[in-house]
Amino acid sequence: MINLVLLVCVLYRLLGRPGARSRRGPIRAGGERQAVAAESHGKAIQRLEAAVKKLAQGQRQLSDIAKDSVRHVGVVRFDAFEDMGGRLSFSAALLDGHGDGVVITSINGRQDTRCYAKRIQNGTSIHNLSDEERQAIREALEGTRQIVEAS
Repeated sequence: MINLVLLVCVLYRLLGRPGARSRRGPIRAGGERQAVAAESHGKAIQRLEAAVKKLAQGQRQLSDIAKDSVRHVGVVRFDAFEDMGGRLSFSAALLDGHGDGVVITSINGRQDTRCYAKRIQNGTSIHNLSDEERQAIREALEGTRQIVEAS
């Protein structure tokens, strides 16, 4: 969209305002000079049209690539054990534009820490998901972009 606005500005600058030339009067050097100017402007417009098509194609390619990149992130912090505070355990969902990706869970205890990664396809998993993992996926897909404290 920004590129289109820039293109219009460039064309406006090259071609001038509509009707501006008629107010100033005809070019005195004759029709030949006008024909050369018109041909030059025509070629410039063709080059700009080709550039716009190329930019549109590049934008479509970038959009396709972005769909497969991590676009949605949701993090939920929680206390895995009643005798531990600080909400040091977490589940983090990292999903692309199709709802595919991974949910990573770290459970912190007094003596050890365990990490789990579960594949997510279309917002769900073939593995059993904890409430916190489901909440992290939900947060990622809803796009709140906040770290949530589970209750």
